[in-house]
Amino acid sequence: MIVIKQHDDRCTIDVHVTPKAKQASVGGCHDAALRISVTAPADKGKANKAVEKSIAAVFGVAKSNVEVVRGSTSRRKTVSITGVSETEVRKKLDPLLRDGSA
Repeated sequence: MIVIKQHDDRCTIDVHVTPKAKQASVGGCHDAALRISVTAPADKGKANKAVEKSIAAVFGVAKSNVEVVRGSTSRRKTVSITGVSETEVRKKLDPLLRDGSA
């Protein structure tokens, strides 16, 4: 189960990132975090930008509303999504966790 925390007008979720993957994907759970694979390398923030872009696409928000707020040099990151409620996040995550990818 992925922990979602509501903070005023934003939510935070933990993600587990696989950089330099053959194919980008979002879905599944790894140690209570949303699994994200990105094709970008973990070099000079490229993977973090790819994670933000992927999260923005999944939740239907602008890239500027998504930010890696913890773990910028780690595979385990906390991502903040502005402009969505905890209910909306759960609604979007449910099929991703069931199917395993998006």
